[in-house]
Amino acid sequence: MTEKENKHLYALVGKNISYSFSRGYFTKKFEKLDLEDHKYINFDIQSIHELPQKIKENKKRLKGMNVTIPYKLEVFNFLDRIDKKALKVGAVNTIKISKKGRLKGYNTDVYGFKKSLKPLLKKNHKKALILGTGGASKAVAFVFETLEIKYKQVSRTPEGKKQISYSDITEEMMSSYHLIVNCTPLGTHPNIENCPDIPYEFISSKHLLYDLIYNPTETTFLKKGKEKGATIKNGLEMLELQAEKAWEIWNED
Repeated sequence: MTEKENKHLYALVGKNISYSFSRGYFTKKFEKLDLEDHKYINFDIQSIHELPQKIKENKKRLKGMNVTIPYKLEVFNFLDRIDKKALKVGAVNTIKISKKGRLKGYNTDVYGFKKSLKPLLKKNHKKALILGTGGASKAVAFVFETLEIKYKQVSRTPEGKKQISYSDITEEMMSSYHLIVNCTPLGTHPNIENCPDIPYEFISSKHLLYDLIYNPTETTFLKKGKEKGATIKNGLEMLELQAEKAWEIWNED
């Protein structure tokens, strides 16, 4: 049996993901655990419709996948089964592949976000603004619902009652919405000068700013909050926690 055939293969499904947290994290993990027959690669695809071919090419070895921007919603149509929680969230970021080659979707972002957020919450964090409406924002919204935190989603193109536009964020709103989570890619390396367009002048020490971005460790969004005395948190711990949960799922019988 060749080395190639002997691999337990895992992959990250995404678009323009050369920066990939997951590949680096799991490569180090496999080295630490002395799992020489395990390998983690990127499926960097321009369309979700390329995914079946990627799976087919690696059918014998592929055990599991992570899913990132922009496919956490689109991947639903390519799964055989979806975990109940992922179905409620409306986004999948982890896929387990059975021995028969069936794909089951899970959401481990919920676990990672909730566990990393809870130690920072204070009594005044009763209302939140979620910046962005993509797959990651769905996990954040789900966590807020379980924690009974009221929230509004902020979008450049708002739809429905729960969504508002950036121009709708007033001083009055900022004075009661003390938890702000950035789920947009704005500020990600290399475009580190970018940040969501919110009225930072109304941020105070009562605010908690959480950015799902981990590179750079302190985004412009977080820096602006820190300057106003807010508590800040980046997305690295969430990513590590969700990765460990994914590993747990892949290794369940």
